[in-house]
Amino acid sequence: MAFLWLLSCFTLTGASLGSGAPASDPELSITPRIINGMNARPGSWPWHVSLQTSSGIIFCGGSLISKSWVITAAHCNVTTSDLVVGGQYDLNSPEDSRQILKIAQIFIHPKFNMNAVYSDIALLKLEEAAHIHRTVSLVLLPSVDDHFPPGALCSVLGWGDTQLNSDKIPDTLQQAYVPLLSLSTCRKYWPRIITKSLICAGLQGSCSCRGDSGGSLSCMKSGVWTLVGVMSFASKTCPTNKPIVATRVSTFIPWVQNVLAHN
Repeated sequence: MAFLWLLSCFTLTGASLGSGAPASDPELSITPRIINGMNARPGSWPWHVSLQTSSGIIFCGGSLISKSWVITAAHCNVTTSDLVVGGQYDLNSPEDSRQILKIAQIFIHPKFNMNAVYSDIALLKLEEAAHIHRTVSLVLLPSVDDHFPPGALCSVLGWGDTQLNSDKIPDTLQQAYVPLLSLSTCRKYWPRIITKSLICAGLQGSCSCRGDSGGSLSCMKSGVWTLVGVMSFASKTCPTNKPIVATRVSTFIPWVQNVLAHN
């Protein structure tokens, strides 16, 4: 279960992310996958999309924040020849109400730095608007001032690897629940990379691995799932005793609003 690995650890394996750690760090990986997760219920996470090559290979995740916009990680290196697939649950089921959407434009945060793992966030504008229904809908963006306290139990999702040293992805979307961690706790594990533009979660037996980058770290606020983080990086060895790290979305809300308003 690729998403489950994110709950226990977040593995990044593929160049630098964009959140504050040197890409040369031998333990750092920017390709998270979920280990020790579980099958999601069909339609339970309608904002989650997979990012796929034109040949159908899933390489990252993302979240639908409007009918025409997806948010993901900058280190996913999305191109306009890639595809956004929403509403998918079972890769082997032709009956999924999936939507295959083309990408018109890609906006990478101007301060994204792969070597420093900083500002690992990007926006994808779709050629045609997604059709909103039961299995495809939007996740709520946080406000700049939204606060999600340590200990809050949040969700992570993905199609990434569910086992270390394995390239086999799960047939069904994976989910896991992870507690948020304080900045001070996070710095004990990632002393050189944790800034206030990042948020940590995990340390409870699950983690996110390769293929889950760019997916959502979502928490409940007033009864509504809210996008707190965009999955960014974790330990290459995917230990369940190291937290996963996500780009804190609230920090980048002014940039997101500006891009959406002018494009």
